[in-house]
Amino acid sequence: MSFWDNFWDIFWWFIYVYVFFAFLFALFAIIGDIFRDKELNGWLKAVWIVFLAFLPILGVLVYLIARGKGMTERMTERSRQHREASEAYIRQVAAPSPTEEISKAKALLDSGAISPDEFEKIKSSVVV
Repeated sequence: MSFWDNFWDIFWWFIYVYVFFAFLFALFAIIGDIFRDKELNGWLKAVWIVFLAFLPILGVLVYLIARGKGMTERMTERSRQHREASEAYIRQVAAPSPTEEISKAKALLDSGAISPDEFEKIKSSVVV
C-alpha cells in the first residue's frame, strides 16, 4: 500500500509539515528577538541560545511565556520606527514645495547656471 493511497496519511503528513514550519518560524523569530533586544546582556543571550539549541521545543515555549509580551512590544516599536523612517524618506524624495523650487531656481540663477529668462519660466510654471 502506497503512502498516497490513504487520505488520512496525507492529511496528517500535511499537519506535521505545517507544525514543523510553524515551529521553525517561531524559533527564528525568537532568535532574532534575542539578538535585537538591547536589555539583555551578552551572557543572557548566550544562555537563551544554548537553551534553544539543546531543548528547542521547551526553549520556545519558555521564551514565549517569559518574554512574549516584551517580544511583541519590541516588534511593535521596531515597526513604528520603520514606518516613521519610510514616511520621512518619502517626504524627503517627494516633489519639493513651490517655494523650494523657486529658491533652487534662484540659487541656479545666482550661480549663473540658468539665465534670467529661464528663471522667470520656472517661476511662472510653479503654482503657488
